[in-house]
Parts: sequence; structure tokens; C-alpha cells
Amino acid sequence: MRTRITFVICLCLLLAGRASAQWVVSDPGNLAQGIINASKNIIHTSKTATNMVNNFQETVKIYEQGKKYYDALKSVNNLVKDARKVQQTILMVGDITDIYVTSFQKMLRDDNFTVEELGAIAFGYTKLLEESNDVLTELKNVVNITTLSMTDKERMDVVERCHSKMKRYRNLVSYYTNKN
Repeated sequence: MRTRITFVICLCLLLAGRASAQWVVSDPGNLAQGIINASKNIIHTSKTATNMVNNFQETVKIYEQGKKYYDALKSVNNLVKDARKVQQTILMVGDITDIYVTSFQKMLRDDNFTVEELGAIAFGYTKLLEESNDVLTELKNVVNITTLSMTDKERMDVVERCHSKMKRYRNLVSYYTNKN
């Protein structure tokens, strides 16, 4: 816990400068895609509970690597309203993966779930993560400055649509998790 607090404080100090809106240098879709791939791997290779736990640990590693990026992005503020929607949309992928990782860990420890049920649950999470990644890809293409064929209004409409879709997926993941 101390290292987390120290890490967050260091991040805040490093990022406490001038904030400007620009598309991220690292591709946020990579985190989601990595988790999707790890989840698919869990579904296909997990024949026993032990294998499922071991495979899920890979997903946790990918998640923890990407979480640093999302935590840093959360600290950025003073963005314009429309850029804030882009930021929130990206952060929702972090929320979705956070819900998945923490909840699935609890499910793995619960003796009431069979290996088949855990595989089906992982499959459901994977589908929702894939959809979220598709929304991120669409958002990245719209926010990219080289896409000059769109007017600002069209661009902001797409941002709004992506934000709404991502919010829906986050709510679905929350519902899906609470139901299980």
C-alpha cells in the first residue's frame, strides 16, 4: 500500500505541469487487447481450476502494467469539455478491466463456481472487452488530427457516441459482475 501511495504522489508531482489535450502517445487499445487475448487464452486452455488460476495471473500482470497509465491519465485535469469525454471514455476501459480483474479473482477463489462456469464468465468478459476495444479504436481514428475529412461537429458526435457506448459497456460489466 505504501508503494502505491508513493507511486501516486510521484506521479502527481511529475504530472503537475501544464495540461494540454492531445491523443495519448501509447495506444490505450493495447491494454484492452492484451487483456482480451489473455482472457481468450483462459477460455481455451483452462481445463482445470489450477490452470485457470495460473492463466488469470497473466491477465493480472497485463492489467497492472496498464493501470499505471490509466492512473496517470486520471490525474490530468483542466481539459476542455469535449476532450474530457475522450478522457472519460479511455478511463472507462480502465474501469472495465479493473472490474474484470478484481471480480474474476474473487470468483476464482469461490468454490461455488465450476471450471466450466468460470470459462463461460471469462468468455462474457472477453466479449465486452472486445467491444470496448473496438470503441477505443473508433475513438482513436476520430481524434487523430490527420482525419481532416470530418467537421468538428461530426467529430464531436462520434466522440459522444463512443462515450455513450463505452458507458453502456461499463454498466454491462458492472451488472454482469454483480449478477454473478
